[in-house]
Amino acid sequence: FSARLYNFEPLTALKHLKAKTFGQFVSIRGTLVKVSHVKPLCTTMAFRCSTCQQLQAILLIDNKYSTPNKCVSPACRGRNFEPLRSHPLTEITDWQIVKLQETVCEEQRETGRMPRTVEIELSRDLADTASPGDVVTITGNCIVKVKKSEDGNHYSNKAKNKCMFLLYIEGNHVSNDVQNIVLFKKNETDCRGNTADELLDFTPRDLAGIQEIRKQDDIFSLLVSSLCPTIFGQDMVKAGLLLCLFGGNQNTDDDRVPVRGNSHVLLVGDPGLGKSQLLQAVSRLVPRGVYICGNASSNSGLTVTLTRDTGTGDTGLEAGALVLADQGVCCIDEFDKMTNQHQVLLEAMEQQNISIAKAGIVCSMPARCSIIAAANPVGGHYNKAKTVSENLKMGGALLSRFDLVYILLDTPDEQRDKLLSDHVMAMHTGRKKKESLVKQLAAAQAQPRSLSGLITFLIHSVGCLKFKISKDIQGVLKDFYLELRQKGYTADSTPITTRQLESLRRLTEARSKVEFRDIATASDAREVVEIMQHCLYEAFADEHDTIKFERSFHGTGVSKRGKIKKLIAALNKEASYKSSNLFTTGEIRVLAQKLGVEFVSEQIEVLNNQGFLIKTGSSTYKL
Repeated sequence: FSARLYNFEPLTALKHLKAKTFGQFVSIRGTLVKVSHVKPLCTTMAFRCSTCQQLQAILLIDNKYSTPNKCVSPACRGRNFEPLRSHPLTEITDWQIVKLQETVCEEQRETGRMPRTVEIELSRDLADTASPGDVVTITGNCIVKVKKSEDGNHYSNKAKNKCMFLLYIEGNHVSNDVQNIVLFKKNETDCRGNTADELLDFTPRDLAGIQEIRKQDDIFSLLVSSLCPTIFGQDMVKAGLLLCLFGGNQNTDDDRVPVRGNSHVLLVGDPGLGKSQLLQAVSRLVPRGVYICGNASSNSGLTVTLTRDTGTGDTGLEAGALVLADQGVCCIDEFDKMTNQHQVLLEAMEQQNISIAKAGIVCSMPARCSIIAAANPVGGHYNKAKTVSENLKMGGALLSRFDLVYILLDTPDEQRDKLLSDHVMAMHTGRKKKESLVKQLAAAQAQPRSLSGLITFLIHSVGCLKFKISKDIQGVLKDFYLELRQKGYTADSTPITTRQLESLRRLTEARSKVEFRDIATASDAREVVEIMQHCLYEAFADEHDTIKFERSFHGTGVSKRGKIKKLIAALNKEASYKSSNLFTTGEIRVLAQKLGVEFVSEQIEVLNNQGFLIKTGSSTYKL
């Protein structure tokens, strides 16, 4: 048996783990970014003397193999011993190494410095208690060991390297913070008697302020106005982001296949409208919020990286952004700059996991997170004559996975521009204080500590409640969906699919969560329908602000679709005639000129993005 110490205070920051902490018992908190395989470790080895057959057990200190110096029998002087690995005196335990990365808030982040990491050894019952991406609190002894050589096969014999130590933690207790908060219901306690409020470390004043929020008549409008107050207006966008934070319920069908409950939001618009600020504000509101930039990320950085340990040679998993944001939010800025990484998001956005088959490792990592992305259109300005897919050069398979697609346009408006300029100047000069949630609750003498903590509690306090949708609400959502299907059905495309109906269900459940209700009302459904109509209006409006449901997210403009279909038909006919589906750019131009298709280079690029033409060379395409 081993004594386990938990709730050890105060927490020690990773930047304070230095030489002075050697030999001390510390408590640290961070995110697990790397987890090794669980291996058997011998702590006590039994030996048999080759001369007199006497048995003795040797305690292996610091996980170093050593043999007895002499036999324990007084009459024997034997110095040759045989290890007995299967003897009852030999003790073997589970052993694992994990790497912990510090999690710091924006105020504590140091400019130009990479996040600090520390290795932790877990043994006995602590092994295999956490996964990559978990936010954990670990207590243990701070100890050192001799740094291994570069090849990692043995300890270095050089005198100068014998004085080089490696600081690490010998784990005594592991507490998974996020799982404790998410899995326990509001009035439930964990195995140690901690409630969800205690795990979030709220003071009585904070809890009193939260109770005052629940007494408000319109909680939804209160939270929307308090979300990123530095951005003027954009209430419909903030409402969609707030519903994305709360999310719906994850259900399973008859075949026990999970149906995702997280919503995804895409912000598309002209530069300078505050998309990046909205993403950064949202990422700070949840415990597992990850903010990344698309032009500085890779496939492995988004999913999982396979790393090889220099000491043991084993392959380990290092969590990427989507795995680190499990049960949280992953905000991706500059989404249009990561065209090569769009394919890795397809599985994570719909199946909520990441499948790996590399280096002999076949497994699935959970990625149950909401993705909020921001993208700039091609050319710097959104062209309403083109569809969303043409403006972003993004495939329809990825666009259809977003529940809400907001089109933000920078259009001149004298009255709005005046209000916006007043808001910006007042914010920077300090003449007008920002309206916060604290001031709205000042009359009730409740002083919550921060909006971030309040929204975090609001999200997790209803995380385990099962919400129901009544038959009346089902009728409202069904009628709206069928109306969209009827308007959008043409011979060319059907842009409205069942994914929009699933989105309506998830957003309605999220809307009821905001009000702390377990049954959604008709007003919730109507507000969600209004938000969906706002997004569809911007997506299906052409350059003349005319709503044309024939336009699809992943298609082409209405005026161009007929000629494009004729061009594809002509290519198919020509391919069957010459028994080859390879075409040069010149051949495509000749066919396009016969059909009267203009801007041939642009149309070839559109067909390439949609998958009708696959580029096989510098000027060769495959049909």
